[in-house]
Amino acid sequence: MKQQLIDGKWCDALNGKTWPVQNPATEEIICSVPFGDDADCNLAIEAAANAFPSWSNLSSWSRAETLKKTADIIRKNISEYTKETILESGKPKAEAEGEWKSAASMFEWFAEEGKRSYGRVIPSSRVSRRMNVIYQPMGVIGVITAWNFPAYNPARATAAALAAGCTVVCKGSEFTPLTTMNLFSALKEADIPDGVANLVNGDAIKIGEAMLDHQKLKKISFTGSTRVGKILMDGASRTNTKLALELGGNAPVIIMDDVNVESVAKGAVAAKFRNAGQVCVAPQRFFVHRKIYDQFLEAVRTFASRHITGNGTDEKTKMGPLINKRQQEMVMNVIEEAKKEGGEIISGGTKRDKGFFIEPTVIAARNGDAHFVDKEIFGPILPLIPFDTKEEVIEKANNTSYGLAAFVFTNDLNTAIFISEKLEFGMVGVNEWYPHGTEAPFGGWKQSGIGHESGSEGLYEYLEKKLISIGGL
Repeated sequence: MKQQLIDGKWCDALNGKTWPVQNPATEEIICSVPFGDDADCNLAIEAAANAFPSWSNLSSWSRAETLKKTADIIRKNISEYTKETILESGKPKAEAEGEWKSAASMFEWFAEEGKRSYGRVIPSSRVSRRMNVIYQPMGVIGVITAWNFPAYNPARATAAALAAGCTVVCKGSEFTPLTTMNLFSALKEADIPDGVANLVNGDAIKIGEAMLDHQKLKKISFTGSTRVGKILMDGASRTNTKLALELGGNAPVIIMDDVNVESVAKGAVAAKFRNAGQVCVAPQRFFVHRKIYDQFLEAVRTFASRHITGNGTDEKTKMGPLINKRQQEMVMNVIEEAKKEGGEIISGGTKRDKGFFIEPTVIAARNGDAHFVDKEIFGPILPLIPFDTKEEVIEKANNTSYGLAAFVFTNDLNTAIFISEKLEFGMVGVNEWYPHGTEAPFGGWKQSGIGHESGSEGLYEYLEKKLISIGGL
């Protein structure tokens, strides 16, 4: 069903409006989906609030059965789900399929982790008192997610919230609604009780405002831009809505002169151009030691030229299009800005007439003080900046308002420890491009977010801590 899911029923928008879903590789309209607003969201919140008492009173073992079943259903339907994700997002098949596998893993992992929301006993200073700390589910959780990972992002927050005993109202991106609808279809097929998991699709501003205004919605989990995150922070004061924010990034990559140049360059191209660079933890500012700069630049150029761009339905495709015309224009503007600053386009830098494609772009920023890399690019641009000393590059790497992910490549243990501990980022990959996982906390410092997803930390984001102190014993 390509509709909203409210109180266990598939439905159109109350206002009767629809939204055309576009294939970013062909610019063709795939289908139309409901496009609701605050009225749909309020209806979903009421349904979630009514379902909360019974869902939260189930044992974590009972909730786990539903979540595990959801994971099994995703895996059973992964081929069909993948096809629709490719059509609406442009992802290559391997990336789309891998994302759905990760979504299934989230439901399976949190099904088990929900059984381990441990409390503790505190030895009291008074012998006549007993002090215990327990964790209880918050209530109704609003989940607002982005288009760049339309299965993984909502699965990550929804699985954790449901495992904690909360109920959910999710708003996926209007650019990738089919994927989110398939995710909630799996939940419904798993017999999740009516009202426990609700999905709305529509006007982002009106739905966000409804979540902020509704007294029964206790927390919003948001994945998206830092700009929107700040709007939510301002609005959260109205009802003291709690927030979990996974926002933007500007990840530095520090490449020392003792690495295997070919190996790191090959990995750099694969990591940078994953999902056409539309990844919040994507490596962005590549700081390369001056001793190997030219060698590394040539290796990256070679691998980038072999990185096939095309329709995600083609098995040979390594990189698909950007999500829409606006995103394509934004990235092309960054390329023009780089040129004006003296950046040398080593490869790529062009767009196509059909589809929202930009060829994998490598830019040599030899002057070392380029400003086009200061913002989150969110596109297939790989800039290379030379450096000379560890102290110099650490200062440059930290010179950003973002603090999500960072990367260090070196074969020297002392250097790896020194740099990784000095970097002001929530996640640091040392000699690896993917410093995150279902079982590990995912979160940023500075303006990259509040709170954590994944890992046991992700579960506790949706649990309230309570002290029970019994006196007079």
